[in-house]
Amino acid sequence: MTTRFLSKKTARLLSAGLCLLMSAPALGDDTAARLAALEARIAELEKRLEEQASAQRDTLASQTGGTEAATPNTENAASSDRLTAVETHLAAMEDAKASDWTEGLSLGGYGELHYNNLTGRGGAADKREIDFHRFVLTLGKSFNERIRLNSELELEHVMAGDNEKGYMALEQAYLDFDMNDRHTARAGLFLLPVGLLNTSHEPTRFYGVERNPVERDVIPTTWWEAGVGSHGWFTDSLEYAAYLHSGLKTDASKNYSVRSGRQKVAYANASDPAGTLALNWHMPGLTLGGSLQYQSDITQGLPQGPVHGLFSEGHLDWQYQRFGLRMLYAQWNLGGDGPENVGADYQYGWYIEPSYRLTSQVGLFTRYNAWDNRAGSGASPSGKRQLDFGVNWSPHKQVIVKADYQIQDNENGQNQNGVNLGVGYEF
Repeated sequence: MTTRFLSKKTARLLSAGLCLLMSAPALGDDTAARLAALEARIAELEKRLEEQASAQRDTLASQTGGTEAATPNTENAASSDRLTAVETHLAAMEDAKASDWTEGLSLGGYGELHYNNLTGRGGAADKREIDFHRFVLTLGKSFNERIRLNSELELEHVMAGDNEKGYMALEQAYLDFDMNDRHTARAGLFLLPVGLLNTSHEPTRFYGVERNPVERDVIPTTWWEAGVGSHGWFTDSLEYAAYLHSGLKTDASKNYSVRSGRQKVAYANASDPAGTLALNWHMPGLTLGGSLQYQSDITQGLPQGPVHGLFSEGHLDWQYQRFGLRMLYAQWNLGGDGPENVGADYQYGWYIEPSYRLTSQVGLFTRYNAWDNRAGSGASPSGKRQLDFGVNWSPHKQVIVKADYQIQDNENGQNQNGVNLGVGYEF
């Protein structure tokens, strides 16, 4: 019967309209206005159809003979067609909302402001400086349950461009593809899994205003490359990462410095790639791990090459109640006559950092650092030593205020001693 047909249509319309009405605030002002107009149109059509159906029932009831009409009149059919068109339009709008491009997006970031008041000795310069060192934004997108994009854009030293001291860099932009619950393939631009800071260097996650010098000069944090590989878990405790990626490019003019050899994936010479393997064993309160990297020619084919580079490091991060301890040792072994001539065939660094948390918000630390980027044979004295001690105050878990004092004892006698202050955040 016609009346039964209409009630089904009405139910379908009310259901679709209600779903869209509930989601209207998320669609924006323009779409909300369109929904309001469509609601009014639906109500008008429903009223007209009900009036026509009622009149038709009255007519049929008053007749004592003849046959009952099997279909609605022409006007009723036309109204029903218009109602169906409105319903289709509403369904299309609902589908558009479901495929909203903002679904699965995530936004984060961090930043840190530093003040250094250091006195130079033995020919080292004084340093009285304030600098908003880093402003970083991260953007992620989950395309589905298996595929994700992660990216990170960083501005250092406030201003970037010609004749400016700062620069802007894309530090991460990679895709993760979950192969199963334990293993994930990765491709793109990513941070290498070396040391304790390179993949986790937000200011709220380490002691001291400045990043420690060993993971600055021996492990050139922040260190990113472009490549492919896999990461995940062999067991519930054993984590791994293995990548084939772009490599360093350094030479005698840079004293084979690994930090100066980062190409940052900007028109990077890819003649000679590198491979990195990392393993970390996790227990409650403890991480013990290390990494290896090999590159057959860190000069990327220059005439003074080939110079093979082998990097290795081991680290420990332990937390027991209020006590904490971090330790790391890292070294480079470079082959060839070039590095040996300037003493860069062996480069190393280590530190030990005990800490104690007075309260949930206040922590004290001290750290002893030793490193040398020209520790090989025939080099002039180039070893460096630095003692740091200070305090971190965290008024909120995503906000940090820091103060520390540094004392240097370098073999060349050029030292900078003094106070560092900082404030940082992450979200």
